[in-house]
Amino acid sequence: MCGICGIFEFRAGTDKETVTRRMMSVMKHRGPDDEGVWSDKKISMGFVRLSIIDLNHSANQPMTDDESRYVITFNGEIYNYIEIREKLISKGHRFKTGSDTEVLLKAYAEWGKESFSMFNGMFAFAIYDRYSGKLILVRDRYGVKPLYYFFDSEKFIYASEIQPILDAYPELRETNDEAVFNYLVFNRTDYDETTFFRRIKKLRQGHYAEIETTAGFRQWYNLKQRLGENDGKGSLIELLESSVKLRLRSDVPVGVCLSGGLDSSTIMSILTRKFGRRDINSFSAVYGGSFEHDESRFINEYRDEISDMHFITPDHDTLFNDMEDFVNAHGEPIPSTSPYAQYKVMEIAKKKVKVTLDGQGADEELAGYHYFFGNYFKELLLRFRFITLAAEMISYRRRHHSLYAYKTFLYFLLPAYLKTRLRSRKAGYISEGFYSEYKSGNKIAGELYSSGSLNEALLRHFEMKLEHLLKWEDRNSMHFSLEARLPFLDYRVVEHCLSLPSKEIIRQGMTKHILRRQTAGLLPESIRDRTDKTGFDTPEDEWFRKENFREFISDVINSESFRGMGYVNPDMASVLYKMHLDRKINISKDIWKWINLYLWKNKFIG
Repeated sequence: MCGICGIFEFRAGTDKETVTRRMMSVMKHRGPDDEGVWSDKKISMGFVRLSIIDLNHSANQPMTDDESRYVITFNGEIYNYIEIREKLISKGHRFKTGSDTEVLLKAYAEWGKESFSMFNGMFAFAIYDRYSGKLILVRDRYGVKPLYYFFDSEKFIYASEIQPILDAYPELRETNDEAVFNYLVFNRTDYDETTFFRRIKKLRQGHYAEIETTAGFRQWYNLKQRLGENDGKGSLIELLESSVKLRLRSDVPVGVCLSGGLDSSTIMSILTRKFGRRDINSFSAVYGGSFEHDESRFINEYRDEISDMHFITPDHDTLFNDMEDFVNAHGEPIPSTSPYAQYKVMEIAKKKVKVTLDGQGADEELAGYHYFFGNYFKELLLRFRFITLAAEMISYRRRHHSLYAYKTFLYFLLPAYLKTRLRSRKAGYISEGFYSEYKSGNKIAGELYSSGSLNEALLRHFEMKLEHLLKWEDRNSMHFSLEARLPFLDYRVVEHCLSLPSKEIIRQGMTKHILRRQTAGLLPESIRDRTDKTGFDTPEDEWFRKENFREFISDVINSESFRGMGYVNPDMASVLYKMHLDRKINISKDIWKWINLYLWKNKFIG
């Protein structure tokens, strides 16, 4: 797990290595253990290393192959590197290290682009072919590992984070207002290749770029196509066990981020009850009984099964003190403080381990969010399955005592322009001129929220929604020099789950039906039968009523720079915040978006 960066010039000439080293210094937190640079006339490749597999210096990067043709920098892990290594040995390859980097490099030398589909892992890597003068950049199937770029007629710049690119090229500090619109109205980021910076893009998941005289982009992994080749048969829990086993391959200690929910608890139960591992460290955020979403009682189900449990309690004071560092760590706005809880969990995990396992991805595979009921109801309606629809709607009401799924069902039936209008009206504070400019042709309303079936909705979540969670996980973990591994995002697990019929995912008012069924006897029943959805939630509504935040938020809303952004009507924001303080409404997520956007723009745009 590392950080990579580089500069490719279409016409050689400038001092690229000095700039590359500057970029490396900005993301040194991603790789505090080692670093390296490789330069030629047209290219400079930089690398900072977090040592996880083969801790020796010989496994450092940039790494060249035996013929000195290919040069690689690689961020991520290839979990099945041992199996691929054996295939390469059978073809006559010899290895100097025990690293997965050397396996990746020689696999590419042997099979070229066909090798990408052989890798079970998370990765973003750059390979330069010294013979052809071509650079290739590759990103993993679902976008677990980030890779950002900018290019023009003279150069192509890339890095694992945006900040190094901005530091080297400050002229790129321009806001992408469409991204701001979707952030404020839909709570969505990272829905396509764009970022919050107008001219900086990300290499899309499952894609590669070839850079020679210009840059060309192609898809190497098509999830929809793969689902057509997968019948969804077999055992989900056996695939998960295999995935967890692969992700235990490490030369440093491994722990688990334990939220108390179904997903992270499944990982922990596989470790303790299937693999007999009691030496695992767990890391959790807890808040005490005063917060209705506190997960302590579910986390404590494992007190007798593992030796070391570690807890942290984020509060309004820690957030207030951490805000500048937190905003800087992420580099782009985020729509709630939930990632802050994960940030604090990673802070304590750093003291004990270098690798964590996390349940990220399961909600997108198995419809973990309650709005997926709306997608399922819509599917049943469009397929004229009225009896099943009625039964599922009744079951939902009985289990959850909520109307939320019915509201999302009706919302998903609306045309795209009405979806956008309703979300804007719900926010209430969006400046009218800003709304008018970006209301038409919205991708979120027109694509993500317009799926005709549950399976289509899950697929679009992998294409347009999952990545922002993966980005936050990457930023939180790598900020503290940690590697986060995600067993639910093993491609075999993903393809299996998304090939299942809807009734295996939602049944009788419960999400993740197949996972609940196959973990009977493995998970504690109190967790397996949970109907609520929490994750790393925070009591942010109360935090923003505390004195330190009251003063800070009021200062932000009334500042000239906040008004000058043009996104939010400050007078309406003041009225809404007053109502929040008086406990007439809870708009904590909107409040956070205001202050996060304000701090981000002051820090990164100026």
